[in-house]
Amino acid sequence: MTEEKPKEAPKKLEAHDASSHPWVESLRAALPDTVLSAKEFAGQVTVTVAREAMARVARHLKDAEDFKYCVDVTAVDWKDRQPRFDVVYHFYSFSKNGRLRVKCGAADGEDVPSIASVYLAANWPERETWDMFGIRFSGHPDLRRILTWEGFHGHPLRKDFPLEGVDTGAAIYPEEWPEGGGPSLDDPNRKAVS
Repeated sequence: MTEEKPKEAPKKLEAHDASSHPWVESLRAALPDTVLSAKEFAGQVTVTVAREAMARVARHLKDAEDFKYCVDVTAVDWKDRQPRFDVVYHFYSFSKNGRLRVKCGAADGEDVPSIASVYLAANWPERETWDMFGIRFSGHPDLRRILTWEGFHGHPLRKDFPLEGVDTGAAIYPEEWPEGGGPSLDDPNRKAVS
């Protein structure tokens, strides 16, 4: 009979400084005073950069570091923190088989430079981020809602968006409901949904 070895506790992964990573050093050399911090966690490098330099950062990563693919653009709402939002970009390099996450902070109402002219694949994700979080991308060729409709009130992924949603009846049924009105639970004329 074989004696079982006691199981070792899994190693706890911790983020560590990635300032000396070649991609981070390349950004620092090309765009001084742009990199605010760099961390590596579970093999993924995350670089936080100055918001106003985001388009130049994207151009450098594409041209000098061969990150030819923008996988996604999204955001995180920290509501009670300043700046309120992190705008998060994921880039991929086929030649390096490597991923890089880039973040920049944006206060409520602050624009972030669009990278849609650098990466065509960033066009719709920037529109989605505008629609869901209300973060504007200056220089975007066609910044309009993509998941909700024009006239929708609010941005559904913001932490201050009401959990019960907003009254959207006026936008859906303009012939029945006046601007700003719409079906509500208290309305005696509300039609039941079956």
